[in-house]
Amino acid sequence: MATVCRGRPSPVGQPTHRHVLGQGQARSLELTDQGLRFDVVTLLSRRNLLRTLGLGATAVTLAACGADVTTAGTPSTSTTLTEIPDETAGPYPGDGSNGPDVLEQSGIVRSDIRSSFGEASGTADGVPLTIELDIKDLANGGAAFAGVAVYLWHCTREGGYSLYSDGITEENFLRGVQIADDQGRVKFTSIFPACYSGRWPHIHVEVYPDRASITDSTRTIATSRIALPQDACTTVYATDGYSSSVTNLAQVSLADDNAFGDDDGATQLGTITGDASDGYAVTLTVGVDTGTEPTGGGRPSGG
Repeated sequence: MATVCRGRPSPVGQPTHRHVLGQGQARSLELTDQGLRFDVVTLLSRRNLLRTLGLGATAVTLAACGADVTTAGTPSTSTTLTEIPDETAGPYPGDGSNGPDVLEQSGIVRSDIRSSFGEASGTADGVPLTIELDIKDLANGGAAFAGVAVYLWHCTREGGYSLYSDGITEENFLRGVQIADDQGRVKFTSIFPACYSGRWPHIHVEVYPDRASITDSTRTIATSRIALPQDACTTVYATDGYSSSVTNLAQVSLADDNAFGDDDGATQLGTITGDASDGYAVTLTVGVDTGTEPTGGGRPSGG
């Protein structure tokens, strides 16, 4: 069976507000086709060398595809992680790009986002959900992206967004920022969001280069969404408070969703564990490439 290796196209132009790429970034090599005989001899020579080192033919495939080959006890960072797709921030970002700016408020950096903060005091009810993201710096070989600021927000179990929807315009719950630790990880405590009409259940996320940058929405280095697995959604929506989501979920699919439909959410679909009684935990590894020009953020076209 043949192994197909794909590379990412080079970015066009230089980013205006992203990190400058270092000299250690990988660069593609231009190869000249020298015929089948050359290819076979080269491959066999590599196999012989790898057998001598005790790695075998599997390592040839991994090395050819750009994956790290490691020995026992040596940690590895994969270089084949795909950048999470850029998406619009939607009509209810709360980042100043469409009306309210919660990122200007003291107290926005927090892990538990179920309750409002500041002058607001409401709390969002629903099945508990822990959201854990592992941010990777693709411009630095997939290393942990320590220190980036991750802004996360989503709708209530009824399908409304704080700051925007009727009855909760004075609330700012289900919104928060976490600063990635040395492993590039952030963790939020929240509730399971609804499925509202026409959209697959999801969570919005923006990544900023650092804490100081969050007050300027144009400085995002990634804007995307996390898709929630169908089985968990079906179970949660059968519980009290989520009745409207049952019909809405039955009318949508990942394949038809305007954000996830390109690849059925291949790089945005979270892995989920838990149950509706004790709560769920969703995790996702998020690849961020500061060497590509951002195309997400802001409102979707049409308002």
